[in-house]
Amino acid sequence: MAAGNEQGTLGAIKYDVQLMHETWMEMFFPRQRGAAGTVLGKWKPENTSEVISYRLWYALGIPIISIFYPLVLLGYFFRYQARKLNMTASRLGFFGVILVFTLLWGGLTALVYFQLQGVLQEGAVVGISAASAVAVVAAALSYIFWQLGGRFITVLFAYPFAMTALFLPPVVAALFWEPLGEIIIDQGDDLFRWAFQTGPEAITDPLGERFNRQEHDHAIIWFVVSFPVGWVLGILVSLADLIRPKGE
Repeated sequence: MAAGNEQGTLGAIKYDVQLMHETWMEMFFPRQRGAAGTVLGKWKPENTSEVISYRLWYALGIPIISIFYPLVLLGYFFRYQARKLNMTASRLGFFGVILVFTLLWGGLTALVYFQLQGVLQEGAVVGISAASAVAVVAAALSYIFWQLGGRFITVLFAYPFAMTALFLPPVVAALFWEPLGEIIIDQGDDLFRWAFQTGPEAITDPLGERFNRQEHDHAIIWFVVSFPVGWVLGILVSLADLIRPKGE
């Protein structure tokens, strides 16, 4: 059984790598991806210049694919999670999605108000309730852009707003609860510091001198960061769809 699973995994990897390389070759040469079993067959170079360019492009694709294949695997994972969320959203509909997020983050606000005020810092209820309201609006916007369809719109808007809807309230809650803040806020500070140390000096030096982060700045930072995070996830899912379209 274990040997069968191993062969299945190796076979799937071989299939993915072959598809990626054929896709790479098809960027400049016709009839490459999935053409081996067709009537015309895979296109092959005929003259010397075609042979040279074909072999060079073939060889160049090998290291590039070795770099991008782990990203494709990540894309498969995120696509699986995204499909589960999409199926749930389809069943719930627009108002159902709003209701679920209202109950979820409204419940968090109620928990803070009735049970945790004594252990949280002042302003926790207002901050978390505001973040919850933003998250509900973001969930509605994510659903709308997802329903509009099209890969570009989905990646550009639906994924980032989904990140805000899912993670903004916990980030804000971390501002008022130290154990959670040590995980989220401290890690965010480390990431922020790394970005300023590795970013272009022409941009980071002026910002580093002027930008003194307060508590509410972390919420703003996350809202801004949710867009590139959402774009990266969307691109990874798109890459997985390119290599293995839905249904394969």
